[in-house]
Amino acid sequence: MSTIKSVKMDKSAKLEKSDLVRLNKLLAERGLASRRGADKLIADGQVVVNGKKVYELGIKVNPHKDKIIVDGKPIKSKAENIYIMFNKPKNVITSMSDPLERPSVADFMAELPARVFPIGRLDWESEGLLLLTNDGDFAQKVMHPKTEVTKTYHVKLEGQPQEYQIKKLLTGVSIPGGRVKAKHVEKLKMTKTTTKKTSEKNDWYKIIITEGKNHQVREMFKKIGFDVIKLHRVAIGKLRIGTLDRGQMVFLNEAATQRVFMQDLPEETHGRRELRFKSTKTKSTNINRKKFNKSLDRVK
Repeated sequence: MSTIKSVKMDKSAKLEKSDLVRLNKLLAERGLASRRGADKLIADGQVVVNGKKVYELGIKVNPHKDKIIVDGKPIKSKAENIYIMFNKPKNVITSMSDPLERPSVADFMAELPARVFPIGRLDWESEGLLLLTNDGDFAQKVMHPKTEVTKTYHVKLEGQPQEYQIKKLLTGVSIPGGRVKAKHVEKLKMTKTTTKKTSEKNDWYKIIITEGKNHQVREMFKKIGFDVIKLHRVAIGKLRIGTLDRGQMVFLNEAATQRVFMQDLPEETHGRRELRFKSTKTKSTNINRKKFNKSLDRVK
């Protein structure tokens, strides 16, 4: 009889153990944040499990039995996954709350049936494509460095860079946060529109990157001596913002979400990363090189 009870207890213990999940994974599944964001919630002491604040990042919980509270509110049961493409306007913070009460992306998401969070960020001065979801695993995959998701930006610079300066972006520059490099850079011929103004003194460029450092594009151009006047993210992978108006959003189906993981690179960048400029000084440059070579011969 005692043997039968012991077997039953062992089975129930194993079943209970199998129900345990990492706390950060659970918070991500419930749409509270990405896994990295969930780790920050835990580290900041905003998560309470069974009446006690937890700070241990690797802690496991039983979602069926444990009472879990985040920022003073009990976590909700898992909702249907939502994927959103949003055109973030300028002067809007990429956050679901702000202690300074500045306009935030949360202001545009009030009517959604579930809580969502942004994947990555665009700074206050920047605009364009921003992904939001309640699917923590999807967010983790998009942001993971190994996935190498391409992000495409159109930027207006204060000034006109030279070829050698732009090439530095392709070979790599050091910015706060580490060394980074662009996958592709090209000068754009912009036509004047209601949203994009052209100037003979200020060039527009398209730049594609895969890293996600803070203010990366601005810092990269700053490194070669140019300030970014305007920054507009136009694509993540092959998911493009198209004609979506500022402050508007669309729900994405599965096919659309998979476009995020398709690298959006011109064919010539595969195996060779080179930026070509049309120059009217090629002939004179060659002549100067010939003169320089002759002068070397005389020295010899």
